[in-house]
Formats: sequence, structure tokens, C-alpha cells
Amino acid sequence: MDDREIRAALDRHWAASDASDFEMEHEIYREDAVLDYPQSGERISGRRNIQSSRAAQPNSKRFTVRRITGTGDLWVTEYVLTYDGRPSYTVSIMEFLDGKVARETQYFGDPFEPGPSRAQWVERTP
Repeated sequence: MDDREIRAALDRHWAASDASDFEMEHEIYREDAVLDYPQSGERISGRRNIQSSRAAQPNSKRFTVRRITGTGDLWVTEYVLTYDGRPSYTVSIMEFLDGKVARETQYFGDPFEPGPSRAQWVERTP
């Protein structure tokens, strides 16, 4: 796959994630894909296990992609994952092999109040 095709696959993946279309969401993964959540120390191996773990989550969730960047076999998506109305700023790092995701690592960050010591240099973002 070339970069344009991978980008289109990522766009389909994130749109399916937002729509809770678990079949379409997971078409991007190899059968032997690995998903790591470093903050919780979890690893999920296998496309079907990744899909099942996500389908089992009871939360209402929404995905808002902020930026996708990458080339070749390494792609990064920055997005806001909102669980039951609470946002978590998220980074997904996907490593492709033969046109499918072989490994994904996701990092999550909760929002926080800005520090007053840097207020004079800060521009607020949406």
C-alpha cells in the first residue's frame, strides 16, 4: 500500500470507530496484530481479541480525530476519545506490515487546568 491508501484506510478506521462499527473498525488489523496500552500495562494479541475487547466496553464513546501523520509503515493519529462525555486526549501509533496494522500503541491523557505561571505566554485552544 502507498501512503495515500494507508491514509484512506485510517480515515475509514476512525470513522468506523466513531460509529461503533466493530467489523469495519478492525479490518485495518492483521490477524496477528498486537495492541499495547503502556499506561495500564496491558497487551492484547490478535485481531479478534482486540475487536472483542473493544466491543465489550460498556461506555458510550466518540472519536474526534485532530491529526493524522505518517509515511511508509509508521502512522500517528492524535484524537479525542470521549467516554461517557469525558474527553481523553489520545495518541495512537500504528506500525504497518504488508498494508495492515501489525502493532498499535495507544497513550491517553486527561485534560487539566492551565498553569497560572505561564498564562502570559499562552493562547487557549479549542
